[in-house]
Amino acid sequence: MGVDRICEKILGGERLQDEEFLLLEEKADIYQLGFLASHIRTRLHPDRLVTYVIDRNINYTDICISACKFCAFFKAPEQQGGSVLSFAELADKIRETQELGGTQILLQGGLHPDLPFEFYEDMLRFMKKTGIHIHGFSPPEIWHFATLSGLSIAEVLQRLIAAGLDSIPGGGAEILSDRVRQATAPRKCSAGQWLEVMAEAHGQGLRTTATMMFGHIETAAERLEHLRRLRDLQDRTGGFTAFIPWPFQPDNTVLAGQNGIEKTSGLKYLRVLALSRIYLDNFANVQASWVTQGPQIAQLALHFGANDFGSTMIEENVVAAAGVSFRLSEKEIIRLVRDAGFEPKQRLMDYTLV
Repeated sequence: MGVDRICEKILGGERLQDEEFLLLEEKADIYQLGFLASHIRTRLHPDRLVTYVIDRNINYTDICISACKFCAFFKAPEQQGGSVLSFAELADKIRETQELGGTQILLQGGLHPDLPFEFYEDMLRFMKKTGIHIHGFSPPEIWHFATLSGLSIAEVLQRLIAAGLDSIPGGGAEILSDRVRQATAPRKCSAGQWLEVMAEAHGQGLRTTATMMFGHIETAAERLEHLRRLRDLQDRTGGFTAFIPWPFQPDNTVLAGQNGIEKTSGLKYLRVLALSRIYLDNFANVQASWVTQGPQIAQLALHFGANDFGSTMIEENVVAAAGVSFRLSEKEIIRLVRDAGFEPKQRLMDYTLV
């Protein structure tokens, strides 16, 4: 089947199959991909709204035993300079976020070898007193909590929910292929374990997001494997609210300069974004990544399938550690969205409009 026939299928509302994805990835030009992705975005969101959320990314610790080759943020337990935020520091960050109109905290941290599970429960209870929505603990963290505590994934999630956890971010997915994970982050949970955590979270009523970090050692077939596994789980649970693809930032990481790895171009990013939007037909929302690509490429992303501008990112540390430091205020996001031809609206984690 040729590219033109595949385009007809997509425009007719049919699901993109794996072999068709690979053909589009190899042979479709950027205009075809943008047209198809924009068509799907318009079909799902005919009102031309582009949403955004006001939140803060709080990393409660940078101490981590995972030592991922793509991370420039972590400190090994034996290194100097690692830290754990105090509850007083958390309170200051939450207060500032709320004063700026923020509605949620994106709470993530390293896989700390010594903190007991009760620490995380106490942290959630402390934070929940402020009334903020806690979007916290990616699947590798939850798997780590279960390993250290001896509890099951189900028990860990039950206790975190009871302590105040509201939803789960899709971090730590990288590429859901065990070859890639073994080569880049062998101490982190496997692809199957990441999906197991998400399936259990959805079963317990938590909504979650999903991410994909691409542009390092993965192949096109492995990106497809990642998307397929997400689409299959979404077919079963419907628990994902959004998909966020973002390109690997190599500076200051172990992978920098290896095997010809370079920063992903804007064109490559837009191709991957569009292909993701086309393939993930059961995901209602796809986010643009201005944090890694900058505001102009993020504007273009709204014409390549994205319907969400992500977060104002009052604070961001992990990408910044790789030398990328774009910053946008709510006012700037509103201007950028309108200049791209869309209407901006603030949202909550579940995409309820504010």
